[in-house]
Amino acid sequence: MSWYAWLSFVSVYFVAVATPGPGVAAVIAQALSRGAVGAPAFIAGFVMGDLIWFTAASLGLSALAQTAHTAFLLVRYVGAAYLLWMAYKLWTKAPRVPADAGPDFANQRPHKLFVTSLTLTLGNPKPMLFFVALLPTVVPLETLRLPGYLAIGAAIAVVMPSIMGFYVLAASRARVFFQSPRALKALNRGSGTMMAAAALAVAAR
Repeated sequence: MSWYAWLSFVSVYFVAVATPGPGVAAVIAQALSRGAVGAPAFIAGFVMGDLIWFTAASLGLSALAQTAHTAFLLVRYVGAAYLLWMAYKLWTKAPRVPADAGPDFANQRPHKLFVTSLTLTLGNPKPMLFFVALLPTVVPLETLRLPGYLAIGAAIAVVMPSIMGFYVLAASRARVFFQSPRALKALNRGSGTMMAAAALAVAAR
């Protein structure tokens, strides 16, 4: 895998993780209720969940890329359409304060927080569908070897905690911002625009 392919993956994955969704909402809710307490364990569950989705999706796509080119292209375009749908939802949905939507984190211990976020990630189709949409556009799956898998895994292990850690810090220090419908609307629309751009890039490649 080339450096260009790896950097392309990192760039689009960064946008995907930063885009508001169930994971971001849960992290903000956790930070609003507990501050930074328990955040490392909670974030670790998201990292593990994405690594599991990446492994499952990449192995399946690798086999598909080698055996069915037309089906492989169909998967890519379906993934791009899904990203556009996500962008539309971000632009049109009403702002929702994460603290009102998330589970009760106040009395959970680290291992329970880890299991909570892992379960949330594994039960969320967004990570799986995103990896299906992204990987064919930036990674030569038919020639991907162990070093490539490790490089992508390392990127996930760095990008996810960095972005989620930022949300924890921001929510802990600026609780008023994350409870403001106007601010959440601006965040949703900015993320929706970036997601739409990613979808167009996926379809055009």
